[in-house]
Amino acid sequence: MASITRRRAVSRPASAEAEILAATRRILTEGASFTDLGVQQISTAAGVARSTFYAHFRDKTDLLLRLATEMLSTSFDVASSWEPTEGVDKAAEDFLRILGIYREHAGVLRAIGEVATYDQTVRDFWSQGLARFTERTIEALRVEQAAGRTPADIDLVSAARVIVVGGERAIFDHITSAPPADDATFARELARTWWYGVYRRPA
Repeated sequence: MASITRRRAVSRPASAEAEILAATRRILTEGASFTDLGVQQISTAAGVARSTFYAHFRDKTDLLLRLATEMLSTSFDVASSWEPTEGVDKAAEDFLRILGIYREHAGVLRAIGEVATYDQTVRDFWSQGLARFTERTIEALRVEQAAGRTPADIDLVSAARVIVVGGERAIFDHITSAPPADDATFARELARTWWYGVYRRPA
């Protein structure tokens, strides 16, 4: 009996945490403003006590960053798996997968954009997340330069920032304003911008 009790004690907190994350994502997906969203509302939607919320998260910002971490980590795994040797069509496929991830977390994406306007912690977190994509792009461009497939005069840092930061803004705008039916076309054009622009591949 003692061992069963211990197993339950371990599983219940994990379940409560998952419920809080899922409930918040659901509320945000339905269009709620994160700024106006209260801890009590989140706790009620998750079916947990307010004290349980604070047992897992320091505050609402901590909760938002946890949600955003999941989104960024999943999209980074997809983005970093692409190699230039796989070509522009594979890049378009991967961008479409990334758009799908962002669609799934659209409410979280909007919340990040909302809170980042007034919260330095969230701004810094998002900037650091994009820095991972920038570093990965610089690495890929450096390899392409060494292989002679990308011109040697490209400034790696500037080029990477243009396509990562610019791409992030474009994706944010697309996800929050365009229908899912447009995702494939957008992914294709984003891939071609990378391929024919920064990577300087001939048409």
